[in-house]
Amino acid sequence: MLTSVAGAGFSWRAGEEIDLPGAEAAKWADGVRAELVRTPPVETPETPPAETTARRARRKPAALRGE
Repeated sequence: MLTSVAGAGFSWRAGEEIDLPGAEAAKWADGVRAELVRTPPVETPETPPAETTARRARRKPAALRGE
């Protein structure tokens, strides 16, 4: 906000950043009351999928199992 503004149910001070939907933000951003502030999206590194391997238990030969 460039100037302080108040109304029914809201009060914004000069210097405060207000998050509004695009069309409403554009109405307020007339260069007198407010200006648009665009922040670049935060880049998060993609985490590769966790590699897992399934291990099968080795079966003992029949002779060792007592069969």
